[in-house]
Amino acid sequence: MTICREFRATDWDSYAMVYSEPHRELEPAAQEAAVVDEALTALTEAGMLPHTEYDHGRFLAFRQAVRDHFEIPWTAITPRLQRVIYAINAISQPPVMVAAGVFCGNTFICNAGAAAGPGRCYDARDLVGIEIKPEEAERAARNVARIDPEGRARIVAADAVSFVADYPDPIDLLYLDASAEGEAGKTIYEDILRACYDRLPSGALVLAHNSVNGGEKLKRYLSFVRDPGHFRTSMNIVVDKEGLEVSQR
Repeated sequence: MTICREFRATDWDSYAMVYSEPHRELEPAAQEAAVVDEALTALTEAGMLPHTEYDHGRFLAFRQAVRDHFEIPWTAITPRLQRVIYAINAISQPPVMVAAGVFCGNTFICNAGAAAGPGRCYDARDLVGIEIKPEEAERAARNVARIDPEGRARIVAADAVSFVADYPDPIDLLYLDASAEGEAGKTIYEDILRACYDRLPSGALVLAHNSVNGGEKLKRYLSFVRDPGHFRTSMNIVVDKEGLEVSQR
């Protein structure tokens, strides 16, 4: 049986991102933080996070570093979602985080920024971003290196399905934002997840971007993660028009 849990901000459909202006402030900082706190509370009440506390100062330092040093041609990651993703990583503190489909590195560092650079609040064992296009992987690596001079995070140019299938260790947090060529598009999420499903330990989190605006392509994926036979629980976090499905083994 498929079960869908959901948190939906009251203004999710009017909270509009300008993709070509990745750093534009869309609301007062206090309002942004309050909406994110509500989403984190929903995840905590569902037993997916141990608490809602993260260091807001470290988050803002991370955000400023990305603003100052990242080359981002466009992004669908809203300020709210940037904060949600950072907070989930900062709270759950995954020893191994793998992000698939990182483009210029912005989505990757939203996750890895909790363990690398000025937003670091814990030590991870491995932080990996996968990008299939070599030129974008190179740009992502340059971006990350500017705020992570210690090299705590890494970018690889590879096919995500093959990479995770061969990855030797347990994956504590998997982030999905890849897209296959042509009509397949976001259906590749399910392929990536299945390729490493047996290496997701109990309690592991899987974050899937575009759970709302990519919902049609993600039907099979969402059905899989919302099946209690596969995941303990799954929740659609809707703070903007894109959405983020958060699932826990």
